[in-house]
Amino acid sequence: MRAIITITIIAYVMLMAGCSKTEEEFSEPYGQGKSPLGIVINTAQMPVPESGLPGTEVTIKATGLLPYKDKLILRINGEQAVIKEVTESTIKAVVSDNASSGVISISVDDKVVFGPIFKVEGYLSIDPTFRATAGANGGIYQRLVADDGKIFFVGSFNNYDNRGVLRPINRIVRTFQDGSYDASLRSGRAANGLLTSIAALQGKYVVAGGFNGYDQRTENISNITLLNSNGSIDTIGIKTFRRPSQRDTIKYFPKFNGGTDRTIDQLYETNGKLLVAGSFRYYVSRRYDQPNRYETRDTVILDSIEMRQLARLNADGSLDKTYRFNSTTNSGLPGGNGEIRSYMHKEGSLAGKLLVYGSFTRFDNTTAGNIIRLNADGTIDNTFNAGGAGTDFKINRATYSAANQKYIITGSFRTYNGKSSEYIAMLNEDGSLDPSFVPKKVEGGTLADAKQLNGGLIVVNGGFKTYGGITRNGFMILDKTGELAVGYNATGIFSGWIADAIDTTTEDGKPAILLIGGFDRFDNQPANNILRLVITKPAP
Repeated sequence: MRAIITITIIAYVMLMAGCSKTEEEFSEPYGQGKSPLGIVINTAQMPVPESGLPGTEVTIKATGLLPYKDKLILRINGEQAVIKEVTESTIKAVVSDNASSGVISISVDDKVVFGPIFKVEGYLSIDPTFRATAGANGGIYQRLVADDGKIFFVGSFNNYDNRGVLRPINRIVRTFQDGSYDASLRSGRAANGLLTSIAALQGKYVVAGGFNGYDQRTENISNITLLNSNGSIDTIGIKTFRRPSQRDTIKYFPKFNGGTDRTIDQLYETNGKLLVAGSFRYYVSRRYDQPNRYETRDTVILDSIEMRQLARLNADGSLDKTYRFNSTTNSGLPGGNGEIRSYMHKEGSLAGKLLVYGSFTRFDNTTAGNIIRLNADGTIDNTFNAGGAGTDFKINRATYSAANQKYIITGSFRTYNGKSSEYIAMLNEDGSLDPSFVPKKVEGGTLADAKQLNGGLIVVNGGFKTYGGITRNGFMILDKTGELAVGYNATGIFSGWIADAIDTTTEDGKPAILLIGGFDRFDNQPANNILRLVITKPAP
């Protein structure tokens, strides 16, 4: 009986397996699928013309449109165009004033068919004379122009313009004005971690960030060090004390003896000294010349002083205790009760002052709404008045334009000093809100970074999709009133973040904007963290 039951079960399992196999062999009921509503656009067939200014009449090859002639909507990168003609094989439309480069789409009610890309022409375009076409393979955080006209870039990359394939270019590179690589920099293996900042100091250079080794010096560095003019680390020979049975020897250490326990976000040279800002809590230094005979052998003694977020260092790396230091407690002032970032003024009557912003409600035990300014000695500058309230939420970035004497702040805030100003605001030098700048409604994300150029234009990026109801894919140019600058917003999809937007010129003298940061797409094209945009606005 058991054998019969077992055979029956096996037969049943085999039968079910056969059924399953039969079901798997059924053909796909929908085949290759059908185009919505029978409308077909050949995405490989470029529109005619392939590019043009707003107002251009463009023809797209398409079939199946006539049954829906009165219901068709054609958009270019999300902005509706005016349809002029529909035939059995084409549709003609006029590019709208607010259009930007992107995919053409045709919709009927909630059904959408996508077509080819149309390039909207404007005043901005990628500069073909900029020679760093391959860019960098990681973020670029800062640019520094040396006295000889050459340019340093620092960041998180280990390759620049494909010149680091055989030997990595670790987080620091020097280039010529056209962006081409300068092979004469002797940085060796360079930094073993992120470089956020670089500053010139007495004919040499200081680099800072989040690293503990540079080239062959794999220890005794705490997020900042001094370089010779050729990019090599500046060292000093110290006689090291050994056990009584051993001879003393000379050992080489980084000459710059000072640093922090955590990453340095910003570094500034000021009157021969260095001001550092970041998420650190302690200033650290080393005692190279102390006897380490028994209990520590050859290890270096590390000293530390609590110095939260801000510190000023002398040229040799020692702590400047005249800046934000309480000699009674032998520690620094409290600083902010949250994340901070900063901007150092080097211009006019504001020279030496430091704008501090971020996410904090108190600074040095004083109420602050995410923004405050310090005098050159580190005390709170009461001439900067954010009205007590400041912003209601975090400030991601604050920049200053000396040419226009204005600050631009961006972040997740919606008000400034109780007044509506969503995600972006323009401030006067005294910290008051500039009412002439009126932001538009932002949708799809916030604004991350903004920088006002010398001529008044404002370069903005973030995760947003529309501004004032107009499609802008993460990048836009505003005028000084907060409106989209006419002619400057034809570029398409941008992906990433911008560390700086810099006024410059092309090789043939045309005005241009250099963008550096961490971005992989600009105007629907691949990009590698650095590019130069030429401005081709015709003369009035």
